[in-house]
Amino acid sequence: MNRFLLVLMLMIAAAGALAQNAPATTPEPSPAERSIAEAQKIIRENPAQYTGYNLLAGSLVRRARETSDASYYAQAEVAVKTSLQLSPNNFETEKIRVAILLGEYELPAALDAAKELNRKVPDDVMVYGLLTDANAELGNYKDAETAAQWMLDLRPGNLPALLRAAHLRELFGEVEGSYQLLDLAYQSTPPTETEERAWILTQMGDLRLGSGNADAAEKFLRQALTVFPDYPLAVGELATVRVAQKRYQEAVVLFRKRCDSAPRARNLYDLAEALRLAGHEDEARRTFAEFEAKALLESNKKDNSNRELVFYYADRAQQPAKALMVAQQEYSWRHDVYTLDAYAWALHVNGKDQEARKQIETAIEVGIRDAKLFRHAGEIALKSGDPEAAERYLKQSAELNSVDSEQVRKALASLSQAGLK
Repeated sequence: MNRFLLVLMLMIAAAGALAQNAPATTPEPSPAERSIAEAQKIIRENPAQYTGYNLLAGSLVRRARETSDASYYAQAEVAVKTSLQLSPNNFETEKIRVAILLGEYELPAALDAAKELNRKVPDDVMVYGLLTDANAELGNYKDAETAAQWMLDLRPGNLPALLRAAHLRELFGEVEGSYQLLDLAYQSTPPTETEERAWILTQMGDLRLGSGNADAAEKFLRQALTVFPDYPLAVGELATVRVAQKRYQEAVVLFRKRCDSAPRARNLYDLAEALRLAGHEDEARRTFAEFEAKALLESNKKDNSNRELVFYYADRAQQPAKALMVAQQEYSWRHDVYTLDAYAWALHVNGKDQEARKQIETAIEVGIRDAKLFRHAGEIALKSGDPEAAERYLKQSAELNSVDSEQVRKALASLSQAGLK
């Protein structure tokens, strides 16, 4: 028996033993867990067939999203390697391999692999989905838009294309168009696909929060948590709503809950910020220190918390040189709007405001409407000696009624008092 097959059989046996010993109160299995169980059964019955390993790998990728636990990608890789040993160059397996690369944020490798699959089979809808995802994450937005349009042209109205088109519309500043596509996708998603429905509801909540409507966001997030209880993405987004509502202690509880289920460095950063806002300064300092230690350990990996680390060094630790070093590292391989924002802010706190303005305006040109990004653009423009642009950006930030609004209004007031507007 080959090494990968042996590892998989041991994983399957261990999973079966856990299931037998599970307490009677075990929650209803999720869609991914049900699919994993089905794959395990297929593999036990016919371990020489590659199809069971494909199902297992795809199900583990789904489980990674359900739980925000990246370790499932490593398990999926084992299944993919076994499948390819049993059926070399299997097209469906290769697509799953690209999805794993995307989940692990190996974006250039994912893009190259997706392009190769597209050359082999130029009319496969999901390959265009992989191209859309990789290009969007890297900041290649025109290429992402082209790939998403191919998805819709090949199969009009298909669900994966609707979700990708919604994401791109949000990035391009077409918020209502994005919301409408998400709503259409939600209506098209079967009730049995609980995680998918919860994910869509969470995105709709995020859109409403980004537009300054925290109450509408909360309704979507509560609905998501009803559909899929304790869903980490929805828990974290609801915590962000609580911050916007200045209900900081409740935000702390929710962010802590997300950290317990998904102990990622970036989640610790959000918890530390909420602790600071709630007045728990000592605990916030300890949590920021824990965040920094964890973030540095993963800083050289592609799946990292470097953006949060940039803002920590720039805004909390007052270590601008470190902020710029981390930002330059992230900028060296991806140019999406959020990386451009982090890089611009790192340049700004190091006094490099002309270059900072170039980067932040490149991000804004995409069309995104993001309160934090507009605030950064306003402060950078002011330092660059352009108070008119500063006022314009700060007003755009204030209109979105975000957690930054109070800080933005103070900056606008300072502009007025100084006679610069």
